[in-house]
This record gives sequence, structure tokens and C-alpha cells, in this order.
Amino acid sequence: MSAESWKITLPCTRLEAEALANSTDPFPTLDEPPVLNTLEPDETKPEEWLLEAYTEGKPGADIIAAVQALVPSARKLKPRVEKVEEQDWVTLSQAGLEPIRAGRFYVHTSAHSDDVPADATVFQIEAGRAFGTGHHYTTTGCLQMLDRLKRQGARYRMIADVGTGTGLLAFAAMSLWPRAHAIATDIDPVSIEVTAENAALNRVNEHRLALAVAEGVDHPLYDELAPFDLVVANILALPLIELAPSIAATLMPGGTLILAGLLTTQAEAVASAYRAQGMRMGDTIVNGDWSILMMRKRRRAR
Repeated sequence: MSAESWKITLPCTRLEAEALANSTDPFPTLDEPPVLNTLEPDETKPEEWLLEAYTEGKPGADIIAAVQALVPSARKLKPRVEKVEEQDWVTLSQAGLEPIRAGRFYVHTSAHSDDVPADATVFQIEAGRAFGTGHHYTTTGCLQMLDRLKRQGARYRMIADVGTGTGLLAFAAMSLWPRAHAIATDIDPVSIEVTAENAALNRVNEHRLALAVAEGVDHPLYDELAPFDLVVANILALPLIELAPSIAATLMPGGTLILAGLLTTQAEAVASAYRAQGMRMGDTIVNGDWSILMMRKRRRAR
């Protein structure tokens, strides 16, 4: 028999919800962290969101405090803590995630698997232990950028997905360029476990995909497989800036780099860090307050 399921609910702002969606480990000190879900309950009030945290068993004061610390705007409010009666808490956490369409891609959870369009490249990615279901602006923007590159006639043979989350972006790139090999890495071991599960679920060719736990591109597999002609790094602005020399070094001359996880206000600082490494701006997609940058490595130093 499964443990009782409980839910903690707090109001939050849209920016807080987006920041949580882009966080790889919001509970680094908890052994059994809650599963988080954010939702916009009223489309006429786009700045007013809700944070839901699902736990197995009644949450203690430490867990409630950890959840409340995630949303500073609600620090003076009392969270609503309630038992979820005889329902699957993981399914509940996914139920609010509507399928998304990004270019040719269609991403859904098992809660929405009955109406899949015939003309789409489809991935089933469950919400839960790792970020990257496709619903956050940055992940959706990366899917749109990959689709745009394919439509422009780009071809790639060696792909890296740095900070893979759930593996979705690696899977999408492999579907566009079926002869390519890919590596998907993340600093969080749970993300790599989830990516392996998702690869099996979506029938991704395991012989074309290497997985590893790595901080940035610091792993022997990167040394073995580089140079890459496509690198996708959907992380956060500060790590992207810090990793600029090492990420740029993995790209072959003329190679393509997609950078995401950065607010539009941070885009110039990130782009500048990569220009200093021989990259030039190619394209930009703006989704909400978030920018997705596409850059290319110069074929020769100026």
C-alpha cells in the first residue's frame, strides 16, 4: 500500500514559477524532496500563479518551510496543507501540464496520451524528478530553435546536450538528424537516471546516445567524442558564462551552439562571454522573459 499523499499550496509570482521550472535541484538538503508543480489558475491574471508541492506522507515543518522558502512573495502567508484522498500524487502533479506544440514537436505526459497529432514528432516526458518536460519557456524555445535549424537545412553528426534534465532536447535533436550520435549529461545523477528511463520510453536508439553525470563538459566522454557540430546548453546564465571557454572548445569550427536558461536581460552578458571565445550570433528566440540564443563558432580566428 502506498503512503498517504499530501499537497502544500502557496501563491507565487510568474517569475518565481519560471525560476522554479528552471531549477535543477530546489531541495538540495532533503533526502525525499516534494514533487513540484506550478500553474496559472486564471489566464486573466498572468502574474498570479500557484505552487503545489506533493509529498508522500504528511509533510513536517522542515519540508513546509523549505517549500515556502522557494517563493519569497509568500513568505508571510500560511501554506495550505491538505491530504490528497486516494489519488496518485505523481499523476496529480502532471495533470496540470497540458501538451505543448513547438514546431514539429509534440510533448505530453501520460495524462494526455489519447490525442496525439499524426503529423508531429511525439515525445512522452513525465513531470517529476527532473526539469525539462517541454513546458518551460526555455525548453520550448530550444525545441523551436532545433526545428528552425532543420527547416533551414542544417545537418549535424555529433551532438551534445549539456544540462539535459530529462533528455528531451537530445531526443529531439536525434530525431531531426537520425544519423547523428549524441551525448547527454547533467550535474544531477537523478537527471541521468530519468533520461535513461525516458530514452527507453520513447524508443531512442541507445547505441547513438551516451549518458554521463558531468559538471559542464568535464567528463572523459567529451574528450573522446569532441569536437561537436551542435551543442545545446539549457542551464542558467551564470553557469553558462563560467563554462563559456570549455563549452566553446568542444565545438568544431562552424559548429552551432544553442544557449538557454537565461532571462532576456542576461542575454547580452551571456552572448559577450561566447563572443570572446570565437562565437558569433546567429539567431534569437524570445519566449516571455526568456531568450534562446543560437551562435556559431567562427571558422577561423580574426
